[in-house]
Amino acid sequence: MPWWWWPPVLLMAGLLAAELHMGHPGVRAWLPYVLLLPLAVVLLVWLGRVRVDVDGRGAEGARELRAGPAHLPVSQIGRVDVVVGEAKREALGPQLDPEAFVLHRPWVGPAVRIEVIDPDDPTPYWVVSTRRPEELLAALREGLR
Repeated sequence: MPWWWWPPVLLMAGLLAAELHMGHPGVRAWLPYVLLLPLAVVLLVWLGRVRVDVDGRGAEGARELRAGPAHLPVSQIGRVDVVVGEAKREALGPQLDPEAFVLHRPWVGPAVRIEVIDPDDPTPYWVVSTRRPEELLAALREGLR
């Protein structure tokens, strides 16, 4: 998550807790703070927890690209392109195939477009947001060797 999301979310959770506190003064007044502030932290951590990496945990130790809950064997990957700025907007808008796998996080600038060459897979390509696209490309190239 971008750092600038944390202050507003925690402020909103604090204000909501204060509203509940004013409605129920007394011993239970601290309860909204104890519940809502940690809940806001958990929500922010959960939203920012998506990992994109290449590892060797696939079938028989084959390398796989993992993007959130999805995984793709590196051997089934074709062309890989980095898309940024206007190209990213086009890739996620007018050029987007409805059957493509998309893992888009708006607060992450660059994305990588990965062609799927498996003839049995209905997904033509993946578009995955990543903060380090060059490292992902290098890991994919290494996995293809």
